[in-house]
Amino acid sequence: MPHHTECFTISTNGKALHEFTHEVERWLASTGITTGLVTLFCCHTSASLLINENAAPAVQRDILRWLERIAPEHEDYEHDDEGPDDMPAHLRSALTGASLQVPVVNGRMALGTWQGIYLAEHRSHPHRRSVVAHAFGD
Repeated sequence: MPHHTECFTISTNGKALHEFTHEVERWLASTGITTGLVTLFCCHTSASLLINENAAPAVQRDILRWLERIAPEHEDYEHDDEGPDDMPAHLRSALTGASLQVPVVNGRMALGTWQGIYLAEHRSHPHRRSVVAHAFGD
């Protein structure tokens, strides 16, 4: 069973959800895998991954506002080494997660009609984020 890996670099401009579904789809198509599994792993503790709706931009805005309410800046956090957005970014990452798995069926990720893969940037300043992908199958 062949295994393939890739590292995606996503440049961010501050807090936002960055969809990279199409980049993963293109890479997966190049592997020749028709049935298997794709795992994505975010190599950071202040950014995360999620699958959510990619049709209505209001969904992404609502997710970001919800995360702001759940883990607000300017709270009395002990960890603030890199500024007031540091600990809230870690909390938001813990809530949304560092990895995803998506089945591969007929050479494509088995995502629903309106599902997209997102890197969630939880920091206020621009970053270059790395997401490692691993696919295996037949």
